[in-house]
Amino acid sequence: MAAARRAFAELGKKVVCVGRNFGKHAAEMGEAVPTEPLLFLKPTSSYIFDGSTLRIPKAVTELHHEVELGVVMKHRVQQLSETASREEIMASVDGYVLAYDMTARCLQSKAKKAGLPWSVAKGYDGFCPVSDMVDAAAVSDPQQLQLRCYVDEQLRQDGSTADMIFDVPHLIQYISNIFTLEAGDVILTGTPDGVGPVQAGQVMRVSSRALPVPPRWSLVACHFSAHEAGHNSTPLG
Repeated sequence: MAAARRAFAELGKKVVCVGRNFGKHAAEMGEAVPTEPLLFLKPTSSYIFDGSTLRIPKAVTELHHEVELGVVMKHRVQQLSETASREEIMASVDGYVLAYDMTARCLQSKAKKAGLPWSVAKGYDGFCPVSDMVDAAAVSDPQQLQLRCYVDEQLRQDGSTADMIFDVPHLIQYISNIFTLEAGDVILTGTPDGVGPVQAGQVMRVSSRALPVPPRWSLVACHFSAHEAGHNSTPLG
């Protein structure tokens, strides 16, 4: 069963991320609220699962957590019309995951100042801790989910997907007209406010309360350690 709920990680070709999709997060970053979705990509090699260890790269002096809802695609979707119904769009969703868009804030800040892309700041191995997938049928409304992030059992982020600027159907329709979405691809839908640093020796977990889903989905733990030469983050598995 666990293997089936992780199949997206091997099947999918990309992780499409949405920046600044929560107004309060945009404010805490000193950024304007976008008028259309702000997109960037993470490689699928950044996935790690519950219980894994993320070895913080030597070049990263400030690593931040960003808890997010991930949408897993069921099949190929391309150029959906703006008039497509919610039902038509949501039929393309296979399920949902809880995830972290781990961010090397030190590198992202430099990239922003230089007008450079965020690929390095977002794309290291292990920079997308992710839960097992929950079938779409088990989630009645993806816009009514609580997202909580704990670091060493201290609550850091506490938000709701109801506060998204662009909801899940809008994101799927919009993205499909830029990137063809394939089966297993994941859309990370943005993070609420409260992002902050994590360090070696700490343990991070994410939860989403009041969901009729397996406990594994509501407890996704990730351990942090210092970089060791010749060792990368714990692989999928």
